[in-house]
Amino acid sequence: MEHQSLASSGLPDNAYKELKPGEEYKPIMAADKTYDEVTPWSVFWGLIMAVLFSAAAAYSGLKIGQVFEAAIPIAILAVGISGLAGKKGALGQNVIIQSIGASSGVIVAGAIFTIPALYILALPPSYFQMFMASALGGFLGILFMIPFRKYFVKDMHGKLPFPEATATTEILVAGEKGGKQAAVLAVSGLIGGLFDFAFSAFGWWSEVITTRMFTWGADLSDKLKLVFKVNVSAMVFGLGYIVGLKYAAIIAAGSFLSWFVLVPLVYEFGQHLTVQIGPTATMLIAQMSPEDIFRTYVRQIGIGGIAMAGVIGIIRSSKIIAGAFKLAYHEIFLRKESEEAGLPRTQTDIKMLWIVMLILLTALLIFVFFQGSVVFNLVHALIGLLIVIVISFLFTTVAANAIAIVGTNPVSGMTLMTLILSSLVLWQVGISGDTGILIAMIIGGVVCTALSVAGGFITDLKIGYWMGTTPKKQETWKFLGVLISAATVGGVILVLNEAYGFTGKDALVAPQANAMAAVIKPLMSNAPTPWVLYLVGAVIALLLVVLKVPPLAFALGMYIPQELNTPLLFGGFIAWLVSSRKKDEKLNNARFQRGMLIASGFIAGGALMGVFNAFLKFMDQQWAFGYVDWFNTHWAESANGEITGLAMFALLFAYALWDTMRGKPE
Repeated sequence: MEHQSLASSGLPDNAYKELKPGEEYKPIMAADKTYDEVTPWSVFWGLIMAVLFSAAAAYSGLKIGQVFEAAIPIAILAVGISGLAGKKGALGQNVIIQSIGASSGVIVAGAIFTIPALYILALPPSYFQMFMASALGGFLGILFMIPFRKYFVKDMHGKLPFPEATATTEILVAGEKGGKQAAVLAVSGLIGGLFDFAFSAFGWWSEVITTRMFTWGADLSDKLKLVFKVNVSAMVFGLGYIVGLKYAAIIAAGSFLSWFVLVPLVYEFGQHLTVQIGPTATMLIAQMSPEDIFRTYVRQIGIGGIAMAGVIGIIRSSKIIAGAFKLAYHEIFLRKESEEAGLPRTQTDIKMLWIVMLILLTALLIFVFFQGSVVFNLVHALIGLLIVIVISFLFTTVAANAIAIVGTNPVSGMTLMTLILSSLVLWQVGISGDTGILIAMIIGGVVCTALSVAGGFITDLKIGYWMGTTPKKQETWKFLGVLISAATVGGVILVLNEAYGFTGKDALVAPQANAMAAVIKPLMSNAPTPWVLYLVGAVIALLLVVLKVPPLAFALGMYIPQELNTPLLFGGFIAWLVSSRKKDEKLNNARFQRGMLIASGFIAGGALMGVFNAFLKFMDQQWAFGYVDWFNTHWAESANGEITGLAMFALLFAYALWDTMRGKPE
């Protein structure tokens, strides 16, 4: 194979479409040529990104409950740094920078959703426990995902939207190609970033608009617990365009079932009760807002739906899982190296023999870690290991599917189920109280990180597939990114605990960790658990299978807050409108591709400004330069602020539609 300097080119026309029989997708970097990918430059900047974004994402997640997606900002910075350095044909290296650096966000999500719960429950973990739980969970996530790479990124080409991977890919391609594509991306990124920064930093309008802004809406909310909510963020709106109308409608339908059927139903039958009902309730149903009812009861139904959708996904993926085992058997015992020798560069993975050996080594390390630092009991350490391996492996395909469909990995929901299952098993073998809580939370931390990394890694691999990167190189160097991110996040949690703490008046919010703490304590104290609510969600998921509706997308809609689901409909509507309005397929395709750039710009701009805003707030807390005083809380939370938000969202919608319709065939 000859060494190739990359020529500027965009993605092929069939990059986002299902392939016809006999049709083949040919990536930008040709399979029969080699390119610069893993170099000292790409590894160095990838590790720098991993450290910086691990620290930023950990603060953001613990302070405001949102871990921003690191892949997109890292892709933008990779393109910018390569451009400043005058590197030509840097696409392969930029993919590696993004892949190593993006370990940060997924490792952070796994750690901060679980580890701070131990501080909340007065069982503070050591740095070593945090580092090992994050690193070993991350290794499992990588190793369990590799056998499924071909299925998700190649076999399902065009059938799954991969929203985050799409946005990141468009950024990398536009950065390499330059010209009009880069200009469209830059303008939409600037508009999306400034739009989101205006309400998040200054409070010029409300981030979430609701029907409560009108008198009739407030009455409906108070009397019937009916409320409609939309997050006006350009970032979420752009996500809707990439997800598409089909999946956006399914997700929104799940959300509408939760908010327009189940929330009012719970209130109707519970408003006259004079006692608190349910293990998670802290007040009477009569005193609850629609949001309280959703958090206390309906979201638990969503968790049950996600869990059953996961089981259904595992059953449906049984052939893929069996295929992975078959591949492992063939390579280890039959040595089919001749088959691998015939694979193109763009389809070569780490050898299955190495995957199996590394899984066994990681399992051994987890066992030693549990026995020597957590449970100090061989039998209990073995039980903990089995829980981690089984749940992580089975839910790997669920995490990948969720990321591929909506760009959101429901790790908190799956981790809650892990905690419940772990607690039941641990209770049966006689482990309870503080010891049981510590063991269950560390198990949950390992599983949560494994699923988070698995979901994020499929995004990296899909980007690589579109570009023509060598998968083996992405897979190999991902381990280093995980290791560095795990080392960083443990230190950041220790520092943040010293600076702010996780309990008390001015403590960090850490909403997911608080939810984990609230669930685990009654389980380990033999208190009631909302099994009926989980069961209702499971039955709904089964009914959806009968109706041939994707249960995971629907259950995600039930679980994720309504305001983050409804904007997807608006973005999805534009995607449908511009791609089906004319009979001219070339014109429709040109408009759709321009819309992809605009949506990617919205996502990228919103993500970057979100990082910048979190950084400014952090600086303000350290040195108090008055930044927070700029936020107009009174206006942002008023009815007029919501009406302004509605008007601004309408303008954003109109701009996106107008600019997308300007697309013309080249």
